[in-house]
Order: sequence, then C-alpha cells, then structure tokens
Amino acid sequence: MKTIFKVLLIATLFAYSNIFAQEYTLSIQPTLSKEETIKSYQPLADYLSKETGHKIKIKAYRNFFTYWQKMKSEKNFDFVLDAAHFTDYRIVEKNYSVLAKIPNTISFSIVTRNDVFIFDTDELVLEKIATTPSPSLGGIRLYEIFQNPARLPIQVTVHDTSEAVKAIADGKVLAAIIPTPLVSNYDYLNTVMTTTPVPHMAFSASSKVPEEVKNDIKNALIQADNSEDGRIMLGKVKSEKFEKTSAKDYAGYSKLLKGLFGYVPSEEQVSQIGI
Repeated sequence: MKTIFKVLLIATLFAYSNIFAQEYTLSIQPTLSKEETIKSYQPLADYLSKETGHKIKIKAYRNFFTYWQKMKSEKNFDFVLDAAHFTDYRIVEKNYSVLAKIPNTISFSIVTRNDVFIFDTDELVLEKIATTPSPSLGGIRLYEIFQNPARLPIQVTVHDTSEAVKAIADGKVLAAIIPTPLVSNYDYLNTVMTTTPVPHMAFSASSKVPEEVKNDIKNALIQADNSEDGRIMLGKVKSEKFEKTSAKDYAGYSKLLKGLFGYVPSEEQVSQIGI
C-alpha cells in the first residue's frame, strides 16, 4: 500500500512540475536586428524565468516579412511583446490574451541627419527614405503620410532601425522612419515629423498557454517595479514598468493591416473596420 501511495505521489508531483515548469518562447517585433533583439530583451526573459520558475526563451525574427508569415500560425508564438496593430490582430483572430503593456504610447518619426535642412515631408517627394516594410508600423505609417501616388518618396527597404539609421549616416538615403523613442539614441538625427501615437507595446499570451502560467507571467510583469531584480530588468529593457491593460485598449488597431497580403479579417473585424 505504501509503495502504491509513493508511486501515485511521484506521478502527481511529476504532473504538477510538468504544468508549472515548462519552456515557453517570447518573441518581440523585429524593429531591431535578430541579434540586437536577443541582447536587448534577454534580461526580460531571464527575469521572468527566475520569478516564475518557467523557462522563457527568446525567439527572434530577422524581418517583418518572416514575422508576419509566422504570426498567422499560433503555434509559432507562446508569448509576444508587440505593437498595437499586431496585438489586436492576435486578440481577435488568434484568441490571445493581453497580459500587460509598456506605459504610455508609441509613435514613429521621420528623421534626417541634423546637417540636412528638411522641415516638411513634401520636401521628401522623390527622395530616398529607409523603412522597414509593411506590416511594420513604420511602413504602414509611411504609406499613410504619402498617399498621393503622384507624390511619393523612393522607399528603400531595410530590416530594422539600426540599418535604417546607418543608411542615413552613409548617405544612402536622405531620411528614415523609425520608432520615436529610438531617435534619442543617435545624436546626429533631426526629426522632420512625428506620427499619431498608438498604445505602446503589449505583452500577450497564446491560448495554448495554461491560465496558471499566464497569471504567473502577468504578476511578474506588473510587480516588476516593486523589486530590486525587477527594477534592474526594467532599466536594461528601458521601460519604467509594465502596467495593467485589456483587449479594449487595443481594439480596432488591427484595421491598420487592412489590404495587407495574407490578412483576412474576421466578421467582428469587418464590422469594426467597415469593409
């Protein structure tokens, strides 16, 4: 009898550990190179692993084209830190749960070298502008700025912000559109204009992740600014904290994907967008 009890106890403990100590992936939209993404967000993965007991592994992508293709299959992502339009897409189309967000909003800026005197986007017609391609938010915003087909810049596709800024520095392009918070990383850039802001990046979870695990991750994120380890992590990922949020905060932003190849909105999205 004791032997049977021991076997059942071991089996129960094994099943318990199987649920609560699994490996999960964390992906981040590729505004940086694959290598820079891993380096920049490894402190976040390490913090979540330590705080929750789950192994969180960064799964980075080289460009937005690959990222978008993989996004259409839920199996490729467990947890994601992503832009507003992708977050809403996952919530509506893939049944993801949004757990937390970076505070405030995010915008994009068209920038040039500070020795180039450009003060209006009209001056960039027929000039070369570096951009990550749609469906990146930067690529989408650039399309919104230049809607007149007779007055367009020459778009030069790059993989990430670093490549865009380097193209400016090397004189390969006159301008670039990059996330506004990254502009201050370069002391030789001048801002021509800044787009309308949207909610900052959100941390979301696939429906295949157990609820207990989602709650562990959510609590670790929201409480990060209350512990020394959490504050060290936040400093490294350059965020003051993670805050509570809901699907409502991101509702409707996937309409920015309208017209994108491979995007088929659900009936709910059709009614929201008015297609």
